[in-house]
Amino acid sequence: MKFEIKNTQRKEPAVYKTLYLKCSLAERLEQIAAENKTSFNNVVVSMIESCLKEEE
Repeated sequence: MKFEIKNTQRKEPAVYKTLYLKCSLAERLEQIAAENKTSFNNVVVSMIESCLKEEE
């Protein structure tokens, strides 16, 4: 599944949530974030939004 890292310049109202991830998954997400010069959180949110968009 291909996803696009979203632009963090356009902030929307947000809520704080906690996720428990396997260490290997968290490491992979951190790697993706570093490669794209963005945050771990932005990568996770971008992936979730991409998956939800595909369902529509």
